[in-house]
Amino acid sequence: MPYSKFTLEEVLTNFNLQLVENFGKFNKLPDVIPSKFLQEALEYYLPLAVAIASEKARSEFIIAPVLAEVKKISNNQIGLFSGIEFNVNPELGLNGFCDFIISRSTLQTIIQAPIVTLVEAKNDNIKSGFGQCIAEMVAAQIFNQNKGNEVSKIYGAITTGTAWQFLELEAQTIIIDLEEYSIKNLPKILGILTSFVS
Repeated sequence: MPYSKFTLEEVLTNFNLQLVENFGKFNKLPDVIPSKFLQEALEYYLPLAVAIASEKARSEFIIAPVLAEVKKISNNQIGLFSGIEFNVNPELGLNGFCDFIISRSTLQTIIQAPIVTLVEAKNDNIKSGFGQCIAEMVAAQIFNQNKGNEVSKIYGAITTGTAWQFLELEAQTIIIDLEEYSIKNLPKILGILTSFVS
C-alpha cells in the first residue's frame, strides 16, 4: 500500500501513533522576509497556478519556488527533492513517491539522512492529505533510524500552495497544527519552514 492510500485513521492505527491537535502551534515562530525574486515570481505564478487549478501547477508554480527559497535561506545546507521515489518498507506500506523531501544533507544526487521535512501537495482539500503525509513522516523516521542518524522531530506540510498546514512527529506522537497558513502571509510560512531545517 503506497503512502497515498493511507487515511488518517489507518496511519494512526497501523503505526500506533497518538494524535494531538493544536491550533497555532507554529504561529509564534519568527517571520522570514522573502526575497524580491520570490515575491515577484509568486506575483506572476500564483494567479497562473490558481487558474490552471491542478496539483501539478500548484506544485510547480507555488510550492517549488517557496521551498527553493528555503534552500537559499539555509545557504544550500539542505537537500531538496521533488517527485522522488522513497521506498522505506513496502511491507508496511511505506513506499511510493513523495512530492517534496528536505534533508539536512547538502547532497542532491541521493537522499541522505537525516530527512527532516516532507511536503505534500494537494489540489484543494488539505485534510485529505493527512494520512499520506504522516505515513511519509513515519517512513522518514524509520529511514533516519536505519541510517543511524536520528533527529528527534520530523516535520510535515500539506499544502494547496495557497493554504499550508503543518505537522510534527516526535516518537509516537503526531501533532497537527489546525491553523491554516495563507500564502498571503508568506513571511510566516517561510519562518515555519526554515525553522524545520535549522
